[in-house]
Amino acid sequence: MASTDSKLTKLNFLPGFHKESTQYAEEGKWFEGNRVRFREGKPENLRGYVKHNSSSFDGIARDLLTWSDNNTIKHIIFGTNKVVKVEKDQALYDVTPIVTVVSAQNIFTTDSGSTEIVTSITNHNRTAGDRFIIEGSDAVGGITLATLSPYTVTSVTNINKFTFNANTTATGTATGGGTAVSVAFLLENELSNSIQGLGYGAGVYNAGTSTTGARAWNVAASSSGITFQGSQWSFDNWGEDVLGLRRGGNIYYYDTDASITPQRMRPITSSTNAIHVTATSAPSKSNFILVSPNDRHAICFATNEFSTGDFNSMLVRWSDQEDFTNWVPASNTTAGENVLADGTEIIGAVRTRSAILIWTDNALYSMAFIGGRFVFSFNQLGTNCGLIAPHAAIDYDGVSYWMGDNNFYAYDGRVNNLPCTIRRHLFEDFNNTNKDKVYSGINSEFKEIIWLYPKGDSTEPNAYVIYNPEEKTWVFGDSFYTTFRDRTVFENTIATGNVSATADNFLWDNEPEDIYTGDGTALNSFIESSSFDVGDGDELMFLNRIIPDYKFDSGQEIEIFVKVKEFPTDTFKIKGPFTVNKNTKKVDFRARGRQASVRVSGTNSGSWKWGSVRLAIQPDGKR
Repeated sequence: MASTDSKLTKLNFLPGFHKESTQYAEEGKWFEGNRVRFREGKPENLRGYVKHNSSSFDGIARDLLTWSDNNTIKHIIFGTNKVVKVEKDQALYDVTPIVTVVSAQNIFTTDSGSTEIVTSITNHNRTAGDRFIIEGSDAVGGITLATLSPYTVTSVTNINKFTFNANTTATGTATGGGTAVSVAFLLENELSNSIQGLGYGAGVYNAGTSTTGARAWNVAASSSGITFQGSQWSFDNWGEDVLGLRRGGNIYYYDTDASITPQRMRPITSSTNAIHVTATSAPSKSNFILVSPNDRHAICFATNEFSTGDFNSMLVRWSDQEDFTNWVPASNTTAGENVLADGTEIIGAVRTRSAILIWTDNALYSMAFIGGRFVFSFNQLGTNCGLIAPHAAIDYDGVSYWMGDNNFYAYDGRVNNLPCTIRRHLFEDFNNTNKDKVYSGINSEFKEIIWLYPKGDSTEPNAYVIYNPEEKTWVFGDSFYTTFRDRTVFENTIATGNVSATADNFLWDNEPEDIYTGDGTALNSFIESSSFDVGDGDELMFLNRIIPDYKFDSGQEIEIFVKVKEFPTDTFKIKGPFTVNKNTKKVDFRARGRQASVRVSGTNSGSWKWGSVRLAIQPDGKR
């Protein structure tokens, strides 16, 4: 006989998402959700986002830096696979470096009625999509070419000719441009994704699919172990100025000057060309850059050896103190280098209060300034704790946190595995092919650490995982951000968004005060509990009432679902949705099952926060 006793039970679930096991095995916990966080143990929805400005940019951003100059003017710099952009006073400027300047005569050929111009430059070494600027050109074929406004290579005819769109129709067929034409080529485009490379020597020697097991002579390989890496950037401040590099390339310098329009970044090389910053023995190939905070050395990671010029993926190399143009180790400089031992390549580095932390693919090292003959000391802090991506580590409140290949870690004087209640869920649906796009950031307003990552078959970050060190909670959800920077300079956190691989991407203000929409569009948030039962689950439950307790913005509504089933492998039967707002006193319904779950969902234009929600539960026998 079923009991007739009924009582209200508070739905107190353990904070954070818990998804290491089945929904039934995680009883008493929150199981999953989207766009929610926990504060004081209770879930609430995230705020929204708005465009930081109205200017879009080309490509997908891989690093982002914000700062104020000596005149308190706020700046943002970020690099994509196509451009480098600086925001100054809410205006966006192209500061992509000039890498080559060609002076030539009468190199442009027009075709009457066409906007395409053929350009003749010997051994131009350009590909479609590369950009360039023109100075000193006379009108040709009725077209006056814009000065300093970038044009884009549309097609390559051969090594000596390419075409571009002048955006103006020629009125005649002609060749010209004058005797003092200057064509400045900007830093070339890079891949947005890593790809497998093919070619001679790329595959296994004498391998194939024929009956003999050998691939015929002059037959192309179909696979290889060679990977062409997608674009990555790293930036850091040199005072009010900025040093940056694109993985596998030169160092570039951005000169912040409050009195002028932002100028293009300049390569730091031995060249005496005016477009360069003249340097002595500066690395020509590096994967990551950082500036030491107090002693002020420019530091390159995975870079060229001084003596041989050979690239060494485990080499740390630094400039002279207070001089990023001098990289010569000598008695009158503090420049130097050091090779790390544990791992195959240096992945990334982070500044902390007492040292610089360096991660290889397998280990963690510290780099501390000691002065004198050795300049820096290096100590290995841990092994089997490598970094998954160049920007997957962050220092917060004296503790460094990072994502490894299949785990999370923290360093507070010792390396610790960071307990994660969603680790298996995350890494089982992780796109490992694009792992180097993982990007970490801090949202200090909510005391959170965030990692952006690609899940499923997405080639770009399309999800986030957030850890709150104070609440010890983990949550996850959907995202379109590729980089993220805390609100140390601006009122809000700043992010870059991946809307398109080619264009129309924007800077975003993340979670502005009282904004719960996505650029004016309602956002969906939800949270769902694990299954719960009566006692050990040997009795059925009869559920018939919810007493809501939520904190709402005026006019905000949410939907409540009650889900029941008899056995863990059954499909849930769903009761609802039941619409709840700030005036709802109770929700009556009828449901029966051995296990139950609660889901809260909102298409939000305002905020909601879970309180002490109660559910009427009545034991209903063992039938």
